Amino acid sequence: MAFPTKIKVMNPIVEMDGDEMTRIIWKSIKEKLIFPFLELDIKYFDLGLHNRDATNDEVTIASAEATLKYNVAIKCATITPDEGRVKEFNLKKMWKSPNGTIRNILNGTVFREPIICKNVPRLVPSWTKPICIGRHAFGDQYRATDLVVQESGKLLLVFVPDTSNEKKELEVFNFKGAGGVALSMYNTDESIRAFAEASMTTAYQKKWPLYLSTKNTILKSYDGRFKDIFHEVYETQWKSKFEAEGMSTGLLMIWLLML
Repeated sequence: MAFPTKIKVMNPIVEMDGDEMTRIIWKSIKEKLIFPFLELDIKYFDLGLHNRDATNDEVTIASAEATLKYNVAIKCATITPDEGRVKEFNLKKMWKSPNGTIRNILNGTVFREPIICKNVPRLVPSWTKPICIGRHAFGDQYRATDLVVQESGKLLLVFVPDTSNEKKELEVFNFKGAGGVALSMYNTDESIRAFAEASMTTAYQKKWPLYLSTKNTILKSYDGRFKDIFHEVYETQWKSKFEAEGMSTGLLMIWLLML
């Protein structure tokens, strides 16, 4: 069924198709709930595993770059292959998570917020307001370097500055016997600051309290940097705005330490 006049959407929409049942469900949603009512300029990218393999994952990068250009994208669920999937689909290699690739290119924050429907019962009926989870989408595990250690030896973390020859070297662990696993990851002040600004913008617009969850009691430098930058951004850019809206008590930064 089509309505006599469709609503014309002026901005192009990036569409990222996915894998397995999501392709079928998404196709049905488009045909029944979207296309009859909206006139859309769709920029389509097939992020199904077969096409990612055929394009050497260039399609994932192209879809993220298109999202940067057009600002709006809809992404379906995709498969991140493991060893079993590589054999099952006869893939060229074990491709990285498309979500990770897209998030790193966008350098953004992922907000997960429930869609509340009056006719859908809630698991916890006493919860009357939604909880929105914001997750930093750059660096960390998605850009980490890891390895399997198969012999005894010393694991070092080394930083070599561009401006001097005084490198910093930290001993991480001295492996004995059969070895183990190791991981190195990072983040940047610029990205952490963008995460803080996005989180506070969202909280301010929705008039919701904002909480930061860190492990800074253990990761004093790594998570501590997140805490310090969040505090700085709040004090210098947002505190007066919250107070002007009468939100000073509900939106003061509260640090939840996950012990």
